[in-house]
Amino acid sequence: MLEISNAVYLPDAEIELSAIRAQGAGGQNVNKVSSAVHLRFDIGASSLPPFYKERLLALRDSRITGDGVIVIKAQQFRTQEQNRADALQRLRELILLATKVEKKRRPTKPTLGSKTRRLEGKTKRGAIKAGRGRIDF
Repeated sequence: MLEISNAVYLPDAEIELSAIRAQGAGGQNVNKVSSAVHLRFDIGASSLPPFYKERLLALRDSRITGDGVIVIKAQQFRTQEQNRADALQRLRELILLATKVEKKRRPTKPTLGSKTRRLEGKTKRGAIKAGRGRIDF
């Protein structure tokens, strides 16, 4: 059972884990042992609260397929147990990221002091450039 928050849990039956062979360098261990873990989680068929489902489906993430299935491949570690724990942790972080509500930004205007400093800087720079011209006698 995966704990998302104090009130929200995901039963193990809703998370499909399968062991596959990892990609990349690693020699004989990678070629023989199925230590990588492929995690699939169907958002629509899960027991998550509707708020969580809506936010997850609205999330623009490459790990979420068009039909609302989260696919995570974990192959960072040498053992299957560590990769399984890593995949579950990444699923938990993705769900928590989707439910995080950002504060609405209040637009602000530059202060009078910052405006004057900017204009003074532009004037100084213009004077420097004007001084670079040809000198006539």
